[in-house]
Amino acid sequence: MSDYDLDRARPDTLKIVPIGGLGEIGKNTMAIVYGDDMMLVDAGLAFPTDEMIGVDLVLPNIEFLVKHQKKLKGLAITHGHEDHIGGIPYLLKEMPIPKIYGPALALGLIESKLKEAGLEETTDLQLVRPRQRVKLGCFEVEFIRCTHSIADSFSLIIRTPVGVVVHTGDFKFDFTPVDGELYDFASLARAGEEGVVLLLSDSTNTEREGFTPSEKTVWKKLNEVFANASQRIIVTTFASNVHRVKQVLNAAMGYGRKVAILGRSMHKFAELARELGYASYPDDLLIPVEQVRDYPPDQVVILTTGSQGEPLSALTRIANDEHKLIKIEPGDTVILSATPIPGNERLVSNTINKLFLSGAEVIYGRNEGVHVSGHACREEQKLMLNICNPKMFMPIHGEYRMLVGHAELAVECGVERDKVFVLDNGDVLETDGETGSIAGKVESGIRLVDSNREWMIDEEIVEERRQLSEDG
Repeated sequence: MSDYDLDRARPDTLKIVPIGGLGEIGKNTMAIVYGDDMMLVDAGLAFPTDEMIGVDLVLPNIEFLVKHQKKLKGLAITHGHEDHIGGIPYLLKEMPIPKIYGPALALGLIESKLKEAGLEETTDLQLVRPRQRVKLGCFEVEFIRCTHSIADSFSLIIRTPVGVVVHTGDFKFDFTPVDGELYDFASLARAGEEGVVLLLSDSTNTEREGFTPSEKTVWKKLNEVFANASQRIIVTTFASNVHRVKQVLNAAMGYGRKVAILGRSMHKFAELARELGYASYPDDLLIPVEQVRDYPPDQVVILTTGSQGEPLSALTRIANDEHKLIKIEPGDTVILSATPIPGNERLVSNTINKLFLSGAEVIYGRNEGVHVSGHACREEQKLMLNICNPKMFMPIHGEYRMLVGHAELAVECGVERDKVFVLDNGDVLETDGETGSIAGKVESGIRLVDSNREWMIDEEIVEERRQLSEDG
């Protein structure tokens, strides 16, 4: 239920409107409005839960955006993960986006999506470089380098009529990044000196103490596994984790192994990473999956999708003995270089069990050293708060308990309690730069995509499917 009328709101206040990404993991989409100007930060999707039978994707309700589309000046992209860019084609089907600004890797992925959907002529993709500033109506958006689990990520410094707003995007502070691209602390500190009125900060790992380990720590464990493996090595990770993919390819080259890539998204990212210079490897490193059996087991690496136990992914089909070309053999080493997204734990556990049953050695779990998070833990979140020294704080990107925990952390770091705001999707934070308040709520909720039936379906249809599956 909505009770907020933007057209009747005070024109001299800044409005922060989370469309998705609060109280949940995924669907990260945010509108920022002042007067007749609106900008968006990211436009993501989420993946369905087990109960959403026949649903391919979950999107946020965009009624508010469609209603006020004439105000939209552009979309700023922080990075290329699906929960930040996956909703763009669906958004473009319902409303125009004048320009989309983002880093090279994200724009390459967006361009591919738009071509698949026949939408490549509907918007203007604008490449931005670190520290570049872009005008979106009354907003000046500065893109600064940040470190995350995907290459080419940005935090945003947004200069508005009421003051400076910092949107961290997804971030961690990696002091030894694989690509050597450090977080731009200098620009962040300058924003802090200028005076940050509002900090919007990633809350995903607020329940974890300390610092998130560097991506480089994974290399030591990968190197150890490759040195000791006597047969095939099968590695699964997020295809978007270009740094991790690069490390697997480097390990394969170092130990004289050929690499077969399974999964459309893994192929896409590997090609794009090479094209944009994020990964470098000789042409003869990669072999078609059909040629895997032509090589001795100790000369092969299989890099595959399926780190989340997705039912149709390559690794799941291998674990279920349903893959036409790859069968698990006793002595194979399988590395799960990822942790389950909340809600996927059972799927991942099933896959691991089946791999063990087939005789594989499976290396998985946070304590094995084959994966590190791309999100800041509590000490990094404190550092972000202290560098920005914001007048007001709003936690973003996380389930509700994570948002609350991050809000408490902000109070510990000196932000006044009545200037810390925990919102839900659709809530509107209004601020004049000095104080703020939750002024009401706009249309919110979810939209479900079923690519087989029609691109948007009702929740009632999904509930009917669920009941039928239970009743038999």
